[in-house]
Amino acid sequence: MDMRQLRYFLAIASEGQITRAAKQLNMEQPPLSRQLRLIEQELGVVLFDRNGKQLQLTQAGELLRQRAITLLNQFDETVTYVQELGEGVQGVLSIGAVVSCVSLLPPVLRRFTEKYPQVTFKIQEGDHFLLGELMENRDLELIVTRLPFQSDFHSEHYSVLPLPSDPFVALLPSEWTQGEHEEMTLQQLAQLPFLTLKTDRTTGMHNQVFHEFKQLGLEPRIISECSSVAIAISLVSAGIGAAILPKSVVSVFAPPNLTQVNIANAAIESEVGLVWLKNRHLSKSARHFLELFTA
Repeated sequence: MDMRQLRYFLAIASEGQITRAAKQLNMEQPPLSRQLRLIEQELGVVLFDRNGKQLQLTQAGELLRQRAITLLNQFDETVTYVQELGEGVQGVLSIGAVVSCVSLLPPVLRRFTEKYPQVTFKIQEGDHFLLGELMENRDLELIVTRLPFQSDFHSEHYSVLPLPSDPFVALLPSEWTQGEHEEMTLQQLAQLPFLTLKTDRTTGMHNQVFHEFKQLGLEPRIISECSSVAIAISLVSAGIGAAILPKSVVSVFAPPNLTQVNIANAAIESEVGLVWLKNRHLSKSARHFLELFTA
């Protein structure tokens, strides 16, 4: 069995039908059916349960699917690594970013494109779980994220490069402060209705901020849990509540009708980092990107 046959097998496993898999592979159905028979004969196992035209992986088939993905990823990365030895920095660099970290990318991207003009970018934003899945599928090489990185995979699965931390600030409608406050205490902020960044699965930033209130015996009234920075800022802008967000986010995304206020009695900071798979060979462009982020 060779790499070509493994790709055939994975296409069939993905589509669940020989006909659709053949179309995906741009080949005729009979040769693909013949290749599947040859693979099963060589291995001496049945890889699919047949239910009419629909194919369902057997236990042996699922094991081969998992191993085949790993093998093909390693093969493709090895080919890329060997090719890069004789080339300059070029190709497409795929980067993921949680929305609250998007503002950290432009300065580094500008320096990178000036230094390596042959590299283009594919940038995907999303929450930790979506980005983690995309990285597992090799659709992303690097992720810029708030730490800890919460995904469906164990933290030991990733390499992490910590970046400078990002202080939290309070964001309020300007009419609430009328320019009177450059900073406020948590006790003062606890008197306001609050918006918080939180979903059913991503709770890290919420927990960090409201732990500080709890330490002082304070329980702000949370009037809305927001799934994104954009929602939180739009609600603050509408005068519905206040929010505590990373300073980099507020500086870039907050409109002029809002007031940024430092927190006087709490040094709350958001940890930021670059994340990538430990078992993946990073492309030359990804390695140079890491270097620029730490320069």
